[in-house]
Amino acid sequence: MSRVAVVTGAARGIGAATVRRMVADDWLVVAVDRGSDDPRLPYPLGTAEELAAVAEAGGDRVIAMLADTTDPDGLAAAVARAESEFGGLDAMVAAAGVIAGGVPLWEMPDHEIASVLGVNLGGVINAARVSIPALLRQPSPRSGRFLAVASAAASRGLPMLAAYGAAKAGVAGLIRGLAVELGNSGVTANAVSPGSTDTALLEESARIYGLESTAAFTHHQPIGRLLGADEVAAAIVWLAGNDSSGLTGAVVPVDGGLAL
Repeated sequence: MSRVAVVTGAARGIGAATVRRMVADDWLVVAVDRGSDDPRLPYPLGTAEELAAVAEAGGDRVIAMLADTTDPDGLAAAVARAESEFGGLDAMVAAAGVIAGGVPLWEMPDHEIASVLGVNLGGVINAARVSIPALLRQPSPRSGRFLAVASAAASRGLPMLAAYGAAKAGVAGLIRGLAVELGNSGVTANAVSPGSTDTALLEESARIYGLESTAAFTHHQPIGRLLGADEVAAAIVWLAGNDSSGLTGAVVPVDGGLAL
């Protein structure tokens, strides 16, 4: 029987790759994205058209839904659609993320700090608050999964990205706390911590640092290359599956050795 997931940040990058991987692994997915730019940020976000393309590729196994992760009502509506149209919820994947910086924290505009913290940490908190009750509504014995995308920046100080690092470190702390709160419920909480991954977010990171291309980031990863979004998604989909049942409260580094 197919399992059901909600995936945020699904228009592109790691979120889109996760939707594709889940569909290939027989999941039903509600794919969620803001689908428009954030006026607080200086770069374009995923579009409604990109989200529609991800859903179209998944056929009748994917429902596309426009919702902002900073809006708990929008996320709650996505969970409700998973339950009403697919019969329940087995996994929430909080993959939506943004980046901003380029100056020391004390010089960073308030609106950029608000966006970075609100999406990267607040959005994950919102996802947890609206999805975990649905995961717990599943009959026992449960195998629910709450999953989030942290970052190597959660454990490694990155200059001119202090707010981003703080938000991602908050995600790691949130996951550990949720794991304890969920206890023996049958629902686990885990995260992946990507390194430099070939996505639009990394392109913005290159611009922040004044680099000509994302290729410059390869020198910081022992594997000597950028990660593909699909490599990170592969870890997420494994964590969403039954084989990860012994793992909770973990932040799994999918970072090409960057944190080393």
